Amino acid sequence: MNRREDLVSQVRQHLAVIGKHASADHIAEALRSTGQVVSDSLVLAIQEGIARDSTGVGVLEPLLHLTGVTDILVNGPDQVYVDCGHGLEATDIRFEDDDAVRQLGVRLAASVGRRLDDGSPFVDARLRNGVRFHAVLGGIADPGTCLSLRVPATGSLSLDRWEELGSVDPRSAQILRRLIDKKVAFLICGGTGSGKTTLLSAMLSLVPSEERIVVVEDSRELDPCHPHVIRLESRPANGEGAGLVTMTDLVRQALRMRPDRLVVGEVRGAELRDLLQALNTGHEGGCGTVHANSVADMPARLEALAALGGLAQDATRAQVAAAIRVVVQVTRRGSGRQVSEIGVIARDSSQRLRARTALTRVDDTVTQGEAMGELTEVLS
Repeated sequence: MNRREDLVSQVRQHLAVIGKHASADHIAEALRSTGQVVSDSLVLAIQEGIARDSTGVGVLEPLLHLTGVTDILVNGPDQVYVDCGHGLEATDIRFEDDDAVRQLGVRLAASVGRRLDDGSPFVDARLRNGVRFHAVLGGIADPGTCLSLRVPATGSLSLDRWEELGSVDPRSAQILRRLIDKKVAFLICGGTGSGKTTLLSAMLSLVPSEERIVVVEDSRELDPCHPHVIRLESRPANGEGAGLVTMTDLVRQALRMRPDRLVVGEVRGAELRDLLQALNTGHEGGCGTVHANSVADMPARLEALAALGGLAQDATRAQVAAAIRVVVQVTRRGSGRQVSEIGVIARDSSQRLRARTALTRVDDTVTQGEAMGELTEVLS
């Protein structure tokens, strides 16, 4: 902890003991009691420090405003990391102790009506500023209470910008635009932080303005630049066990809202069954994201997710093959995010799902795969 933070802590403790609020006069009095030379600038700095610790994300607040920040990770009181698009980097921010980390987590959870305590030692929620917040208390987590903040993009990154940055090659960009134009159902896959949501937002921004997009998400992240977007967000049960709204509930509700494009921000469970049924009953152009390591892994991943919704393997294979034709893989590399593969899903001669590659990109080399002809046919 640096000297300024130490003073903030001392003044805050002094005010708590004497029962005074953080007015300029009371802060000046507290500073004198610690032997400090009081100045207007010091009083203002301490006042801002106390306010910062009582609102926002406390000592982490400056990190939220870094250019390109996507993630802030706290591993106990002595390890704070930030990702600004170039991988995780250690910061010099420190907490007083694990209790200070816990207090911040408890306050953030309470600010959106959630609990974080010994009876409910972890929480996943979206804060009012759009930041996705996750916490696990010390005792379960080592080296102490862990906080994870996923920071939403400040603006929607267009597909043209993806191309300018070299994150998508011109040929793949043309295919992605064609997917939207032809209302082909597709999924974007990749690992955590690979850019799935960012790419999906960019593609949805290409949807004609007269179409209605209904987005279903566990936690709001998609932000397409489009004039007609309806967002539905799931909700956990409250402390009494009431008020639960699942992704499956929302997909079903979305179908009654006349969507031209039904979008599931992240398919992670039983909602896949309802999405497949929707895509097989006249809802064209549906899309979403899925966690998967590669295009080739998608069939097994989809079968596993559909099983969570009670869909039999044969039914899953039939519905996936009829509903979802194209898979786009996004990979995070040292130089940034990159569309690394585009593939086609179909059933083979034994009726099993198989994903075959149409285009593969490694660094700056783009290679055409065996499914290119099939992809061209889908987009025609």
